[in-house]
Amino acid sequence: MSIIDKVVAAVTPPESEETRAEARAKARASSGPGDWLAMVIDHHEQVEEAFAAVRAATDPAPRTRALRELSTLLTGHSIAEEAALYPALAKADEKGHATKAYAEQSAAKLQLGLLLDLPPMSQDFVEKLGHIEGAVARHVYEEESNWFLDLKTKIPAADQVKLTQRYQEQFARYMGDELGDESDSWPSEATASRR
Repeated sequence: MSIIDKVVAAVTPPESEETRAEARAKARASSGPGDWLAMVIDHHEQVEEAFAAVRAATDPAPRTRALRELSTLLTGHSIAEEAALYPALAKADEKGHATKAYAEQSAAKLQLGLLLDLPPMSQDFVEKLGHIEGAVARHVYEEESNWFLDLKTKIPAADQVKLTQRYQEQFARYMGDELGDESDSWPSEATASRR
């Protein structure tokens, strides 16, 4: 972790697990069955599980495999948000949130790419993984605690339907069509067998 990362972490301590859980529960209550917000929350939970799988791996090959799965999921999720939800945020007069969200996701993807070059069982790997996980957790909290709740209330119902379709299409395009309707079961056996 760089000096700048350490300063930022000290100045902006992470939210408590309780605060995150409250934000997620509120976001889940605001979502509708199968709508874009429900899919986003499902993907956030899958990303958290994928980080845990990387941390839990005790040998280089399984850890590298888990990291690649995390990277694929996080990239597919971020592409869907960037193509569907962040433009909607900007259109709803939340350009600052949209710009910040793009920057945070770009940084996470960059850092994940750099992580792939580190020895998977090294302390440097573990520290960088923790830093990325913390940054992603903070980003998820911002989305679930207010950005996406604001978006849910600011746009009309017809646009909500379009957002759901667009988010689902973008995610499926990156991850594979079989995931378009089954995003809660990632990675599917079909996807796992392609790796």
